[in-house]
Amino acid sequence: MSDRVESQTVPEKAQIPQEETLEDLGWRNLRIFQKKEGFRYGMDAVLLADFARMGRRDRVADLGTGTGILPILLFGRDKGDSYDVFELQETMADMARRSFEINGMEAFTSVHIMDVSDIPQKIPPCQWDHVICNPPYGTPGGGIKNPSETIALSRHQGEEGISPWLRSAAHLLRSRGRLSIIYPAQRMLELMTKMQEMHLEPKRIRLIYPRVEKAANLVLIEAQKDARPLLHTEPPLIVYGMDGQMTEELKKIYHLVSSEHL
Repeated sequence: MSDRVESQTVPEKAQIPQEETLEDLGWRNLRIFQKKEGFRYGMDAVLLADFARMGRRDRVADLGTGTGILPILLFGRDKGDSYDVFELQETMADMARRSFEINGMEAFTSVHIMDVSDIPQKIPPCQWDHVICNPPYGTPGGGIKNPSETIALSRHQGEEGISPWLRSAAHLLRSRGRLSIIYPAQRMLELMTKMQEMHLEPKRIRLIYPRVEKAANLVLIEAQKDARPLLHTEPPLIVYGMDGQMTEELKKIYHLVSSEHL
């Protein structure tokens, strides 16, 4: 799988700014620049990249790419043909661009420095097959924001909440194109209601449970633009077993074991 990944010319060395680290993803020699102190990608991005269904030839948009983790994971999984990433913060966009370069992805990626809410006014509509999105979860005014501006912007929504993200996804997608998103499980109804307002019909969901005896804390949702209502539920994903260790499925998602072991 993924001859494209194997064929890339990847620089052996990279200049690493003092305030950053170059993290090895432990799979297919993929790496990513991150701040030593600041926003860093988490498990939710890994789960979303695994959940997203897209064709090898799909044109993909990533809303709020951060340091570019989702396109890197999709590239490694041979999902998508090209990636347009949107990021408001210039420092994050610069790290994403450098991460793409060190992974040999520059021919497949375009970085757009802009607010997600500006996309409908600045970007031509209906030209993408798939939009992927790991949006901020924090509600407007919902608690104390992190004093770091970078972390605050990455984790808290604006005054309109999730609406600008869904509006921009609907704008970018062609008819029947798909959106893949991860969101807090307790706000699932709110999210799906707003999706339908934007003509994004929820088609597939999967709940994520931190432990088998705990309530679900996240949900993965795939929506389709201009589709008829029909929702498919997938088996739950359990992160940690009763023994406190990663479940076998989570190990597979992280490429720690082969799918043959499941």
